[in-house]
Amino acid sequence: MCGGRGTRLGGDTEKPLTPVGGRPTVDRVLDALAGSRVETAHAVVSPHATATRAHLVGERPDLPVVDAPGDGYVADLQYAMEAVGAGDGDDAGDTTHPPLLTAAADLPLLDSAAVNAVIDAAWVDADRPGSLTVCVPAARKRDLGVSADAATEMDGREIVPAGINVVAEESGSNDGDGAVHLTEDVRLAVNVNYPSDVRVAERLLADERGDDRPNG
Repeated sequence: MCGGRGTRLGGDTEKPLTPVGGRPTVDRVLDALAGSRVETAHAVVSPHATATRAHLVGERPDLPVVDAPGDGYVADLQYAMEAVGAGDGDDAGDTTHPPLLTAAADLPLLDSAAVNAVIDAAWVDADRPGSLTVCVPAARKRDLGVSADAATEMDGREIVPAGINVVAEESGSNDGDGAVHLTEDVRLAVNVNYPSDVRVAERLLADERGDDRPNG
């Protein structure tokens, strides 16, 4: 998901193109997906991110691009799912679809191992994954010195969506709402929303001790 304006970051650079350690965040996220078990990646852009679209088309000509309407994260995600055929099934009469992993383009510390860990966490048994919302304790983000916007409460604890999730066809005895996976993994805890977040991300990338990655 890379269609954001990046107004909270200030300046004229679109959010997905915000450089962290000299590279746009969207490129860091796409590299993480490319090295993971994700089979096919799609870049979901919007009219608010025309420079991002041009960058991706120019630098990654083989990457499928979905032009969402720019009506907000949830609406654009739903549009993208329909655009890539989620729910159409692979065979006639088959209404199931492979699980989809969604990732925001503001996770500069994301790597392929972290992506695979999210996929593993979504697997509810040997044959079928479940939907998964990945969240980080707000306290963890504050300890790192990054923003903790959109915090909600779960079991008396403040948590913040990490921006990476799994959407899967629910069946059987599951209630269809999916699970919440709570992690303190620094690779999933740092989202770039403000200039201060960029500075923290760059410090963690430059500091070898920033490679301390707690299991989540």
